[in-house]
Amino acid sequence: MSETELNVVCKSCGAEVSPYVTECPYCGARVRKRAPDLERGGDGGLEPKQSRREKRRDEKARQKAERTARPARAESLGNRPWASIALILIPAVAMIVRIATGSLLEDFGGVVVPFDEEWWRLITAPFAYLSVGYLFAVGLALALFGSRLERRLGTVPVFVLLVACGALGVLAASAVADQRDVVTVIAGGNGIALGAIGAWFAANRAALKAEGEWVDLAGVLIAALVILLLPVVVPTADFWSGLAGGLVGLLAGFVAARFAR
Repeated sequence: MSETELNVVCKSCGAEVSPYVTECPYCGARVRKRAPDLERGGDGGLEPKQSRREKRRDEKARQKAERTARPARAESLGNRPWASIALILIPAVAMIVRIATGSLLEDFGGVVVPFDEEWWRLITAPFAYLSVGYLFAVGLALALFGSRLERRLGTVPVFVLLVACGALGVLAASAVADQRDVVTVIAGGNGIALGAIGAWFAANRAALKAEGEWVDLAGVLIAALVILLLPVVVPTADFWSGLAGGLVGLLAGFVAARFAR
């Protein structure tokens, strides 16, 4: 038999006695009219037999706990940042294939300015990378800010938003290069990365201020500056592409925060 819990108090002497007795072993006073019926529990020990009402109550509590736990399990399984993962894996696979086949960057979606046709390159250019270091910097920004942005806005909206940041960034960079009458190649996702940073900051600025976490803005500023200054070391990372993508993300984050309120 399992160890007995002394949870019945004798009204005569005030001693705690076993719930399975009818008389107090200390003073002899009657504790209850009859001893409870016993049944064998799940651990092999004897415990008081539950009434039908108690069994129904326990069963309802168990079912309620299971219903509460199921959405939590589903949320934990579906809480992966799929948009950020896709935005990192797609260009990684494309770069491996380009290097393996010895193809040029413009043959894998890069934009050569000036151009009059093939407007689809505005979408493919942010996924074309010249070097692994460039992809690593953008991927790190997406892992840090894109994944957290997904938890707030959802996978599909974030994927569409960041692709738009990259495409509009390439469009702005192409327009600037065309005005300067220079021939250049624009490729890479610095607009996507800055769009993720800007959108995350704008969407969470109220929460950051309320929680007193403005000190974390130093990390946000450093990350944005690193991505913004990538054109210094990467020739295909255009400054205007990153700046325009960041502004688009910032505006989208402000709008999302306003609708959330």
